[in-house]
Amino acid sequence: MASSLILIIMEAKLKGVSLRDLSASLVGLGFGFFMAWMITLILRFIPMDEIFYSVLRTVFTLTFCYLGMVISIKGKDEFNLVIPYVRFSREDRRSQIYLLDTSVVIDGRIAGICETGFLEGKLMVPRFVLKELQQIADSADDAKRNRGRRGLDMLERLKTVKGAEIIIHEEPLPEIKEVDAKLVRLAKILDCPIITNDFNLNKVARLEGVAILNINDLANSMRPVVFPGEQLNVYIRKEGKERNQGVAFMDDGTMIVIDNAKKYIGKNVNIAITSVLQTSAGKMIFANLIEKNNSQKSRAPHRNA
Repeated sequence: MASSLILIIMEAKLKGVSLRDLSASLVGLGFGFFMAWMITLILRFIPMDEIFYSVLRTVFTLTFCYLGMVISIKGKDEFNLVIPYVRFSREDRRSQIYLLDTSVVIDGRIAGICETGFLEGKLMVPRFVLKELQQIADSADDAKRNRGRRGLDMLERLKTVKGAEIIIHEEPLPEIKEVDAKLVRLAKILDCPIITNDFNLNKVARLEGVAILNINDLANSMRPVVFPGEQLNVYIRKEGKERNQGVAFMDDGTMIVIDNAKKYIGKNVNIAITSVLQTSAGKMIFANLIEKNNSQKSRAPHRNA
């Protein structure tokens, strides 16, 4: 009866304790007990009263066990051993872990990347990210609610992708309030990169020494490369901001500004690239008309929408 009561009390006390805290406590307790045993073993060689020796042994054991537990719990984030995910040396790509943040889950392109086989491994979604997604999905704002639900749908889709494994990481990191700060801390603990579209998280993580995989950077790097002097056939869609300018677009949405092309709006023209400008908003291409070819009103297939 007494043992059952003790078990019930222990279960109630440990209900709010995470597995990582519990494992840290046990490691610290064992280390503290070992240190106390070593010291009392040395004291055994010093002549003293047996009762006094027993008191010293008890005091040292309790003190070092307590200190070991406290130090282990406070420093648990610095030791991969005390977290509920033990990582060994990687043997192949499938052992790689990637942390997903809220923005990249809602964005959804991560699912397509995994389906093509370019990204394989364990996709880890922390519980606090999942909670944030659920809060967005329950929002009173229609736009936010749709974004949150799309994120949850994307997680379901990722579960069916061959070569990708979805893992929910349960550690709440309650001592940290901001989701971005929690992601950075968890990435440092697990020694893994974060996949994100968040510009601010990107900057903070890099300052903290955490590797970042940005889906937007990947998309920009996959755009067709054009060089000054290259010739293209494009469709002039609208008027430019400056006088007589025409605007066309590459298949990926990159804007092309063509001088003296206003009169060709709604037609295909041949152009020569003069310069390529990379801005924070993306890439912009400037070009001139190739008049002698345009006079023939060429209808050759073009690369642009």
